[in-house]
Amino acid sequence: MMYSSRRKPVLYFKEERRWGVGWGGSVGMVEPHEPRSSTGLRIVNQNFQTLTSHLNASDLSNLITLSTHRDDDARAAFREARIFIQVVPFRERFEELLVFVPFLHAFLNKKKIRHKILVINQVDHYRFNRASLINVGYLESGNDTDYLAMHDVDLLPLNEALDYGFPEDGPFHVASPELHPLYHYKTYVGGILLLTKKHYRMCNGMSNRFWGWGREDDEFYRRLRKAELQLYRPSGITTGSKTFLHLHDPAWRKRDQKRVASQKQEQFKVDLEGGLTNLRYAVESRQELTIGGAPCTVISTKLECDQSQTPWCLLG
Repeated sequence: MMYSSRRKPVLYFKEERRWGVGWGGSVGMVEPHEPRSSTGLRIVNQNFQTLTSHLNASDLSNLITLSTHRDDDARAAFREARIFIQVVPFRERFEELLVFVPFLHAFLNKKKIRHKILVINQVDHYRFNRASLINVGYLESGNDTDYLAMHDVDLLPLNEALDYGFPEDGPFHVASPELHPLYHYKTYVGGILLLTKKHYRMCNGMSNRFWGWGREDDEFYRRLRKAELQLYRPSGITTGSKTFLHLHDPAWRKRDQKRVASQKQEQFKVDLEGGLTNLRYAVESRQELTIGGAPCTVISTKLECDQSQTPWCLLG
């Protein structure tokens, strides 16, 4: 079977428990977030109005490393026939979002990829739940999109050779361990992962049990393997750890990585039933916005938590 020169199939590996940064000791114990106001979208809008005037998408796009590879006309036409949606889980990280939206819009326009950017803004009082927000993004993405990216707001692609095209043969992990600036373990599938909507359904989406930062990607790795989907990663990328720009600064924006009670044991289990089928949420508002000349949709969402099942959705 012939594979794209930009994608290589990878084997699934047995996972190992990792206790690096963010796990155990004082490194991973950070202060929990304070409860958020349900008026989060109003706060978002105030920040947008204040800060978007300072952004210039063309200036941001100058950071991109130009590729020596050029798609032929047939492949370019195929890409234009598909519509790609970036699902961005979000809560109060305004500075990153104001850079991310115009940057990614310019990046994908250069690659002639039809796309939409969908920001799922969590406005309830529970701990951050990245996986549930991605599930919301899938369900709210509409019938006019063909594939999605689970895309972190603080990770920008700098190499134009990175392939964001339709992942027909299987999920494509753009931010692979050998390229990601921080995470290098071989079972990592976070950061930026592309899937067809069919393949996402086959996995029943992501588990809704992961309140607080971390480990939801590891559980999704098990879902990909269980669904017998071939995983792909980039091939021929020579920029190494400089392939992406990581915007997150832990010195001034701490992440809620605290593990409480039975959550410590639950993080290593496979959620056999949860996902798209048991997600509970309410859409507070939906707004079409322009950030630095780039369009995006912000959906403010309240998640629901069954505290008898996941009491760690609250702290304190």
